[in-house]
Amino acid sequence: MAKKQDDPLTVREKVREFALGLPGAGEEFPWGESVVKVNKKVFVFLGVDDGSYPAGITVKLKTPEVHGHAMTSPGAQPAGYGLGKAGWVSIPLEEEGAPAVDLLCDWVEESYRAIAPKKHIAELDAS
Repeated sequence: MAKKQDDPLTVREKVREFALGLPGAGEEFPWGESVVKVNKKVFVFLGVDDGSYPAGITVKLKTPEVHGHAMTSPGAQPAGYGLGKAGWVSIPLEEEGAPAVDLLCDWVEESYRAIAPKKHIAELDAS
């Protein structure tokens, strides 16, 4: 029997908690949406959690293999506002077969590593 997927808002919250646990990370709410930043730069967009929009995350994935893998997720697409050209991928969490929390957290970590200061990356690697 297949494992039941967590509901999308639970998945979103687990990803949010993971992102906020990374060294130097902090949450802000520009445009009424949750974003997590390090060194004043966004590494994951989490959207809103009030149920008014489908749950999803947006991350920047520079490694071609990882970016390609993320793009195979059900409903995944290049991020809007021209961000897709820079490697940002929007991944819906409500689609059947949406990525598991662990994989989403791996992608969040990759996005974080792309912009975090070396001291924070060293701290992460040491933990």
